[in-house]
Amino acid sequence: MAFSIGRQARGSSPVRRVIPGFHLSLGFTLFYLGLIVLIPLSAVFLKTFSMSWEAFWATVTSERVMASYRLTFGASLLAALINVVFGGIVAWVLVRYKFPGKRVIDALVDLPFALPTAVAGITLATLYAPNGWLGQLLAPLGIKVAYTPLGILVALIFIGLPFVVRTVQPVLEEAEKELEEAAVSLGASHWQTFRRVTLPTILPALMTGFALAFARATGEYGSVIFIAGNMPMVSEITPLFMITKLEQYDYAGATAIAVVMLLLSFCLLLSINALQAWTRSKQNAGRE
Repeated sequence: MAFSIGRQARGSSPVRRVIPGFHLSLGFTLFYLGLIVLIPLSAVFLKTFSMSWEAFWATVTSERVMASYRLTFGASLLAALINVVFGGIVAWVLVRYKFPGKRVIDALVDLPFALPTAVAGITLATLYAPNGWLGQLLAPLGIKVAYTPLGILVALIFIGLPFVVRTVQPVLEEAEKELEEAAVSLGASHWQTFRRVTLPTILPALMTGFALAFARATGEYGSVIFIAGNMPMVSEITPLFMITKLEQYDYAGATAIAVVMLLLSFCLLLSINALQAWTRSKQNAGRE
């Protein structure tokens, strides 16, 4: 006798699922996403459509706005890449080694999550100012961090690190150490073991952490404005420029810049997700 779950014969009663409530939960999910995500984003586009194409293009391609794009997306990409490298190292140390104070360091990783962004910005600006604890050590070397694009990069690294660590850490905990031990026993060096065994395992998690850190960095405001200096054409980020537009009651101009940021961020994240899907398909093909 054949048993089937969730199937029905022709002309029989409707399908009954093992876990009930699918239609209700799906409807609630779509309603919640529409209320929280789609409606606000639609409002941004509708407000932008009130502008003429000439006004929209002039707003989003002005020299000052273009400079803010380059700084925002360039610093966000660089900060995310740095976090992938050093966040992966932090996750590796927390998972693979035992040492005194490990729990304290593990808790400190989450500090950027709990710390208000304005407090983080003020703290970083105080530390890296020319008369700050770290700034006065860098000043004789000709390195200026506070009130420069370098300060923006430091702030974005600070707020993005936990995303990479907390994404890679559980993957490393579940990774099979026996595979690494087998590779070493077969004569592979530590670098070969990492490149051929460990890295393919954690690569999707690293890419996810990169995407999360990048997405957080592009929209960061509170921790950046205090250390950036906010000098036009030098250290002015795009979110600050949108706030400036709002303070001038130029709501259409602010939403126009927001639409450009939204589209650019969506394209970059879509490319990252596509690359991540391709990587997983290659891994699955290799296992087969």
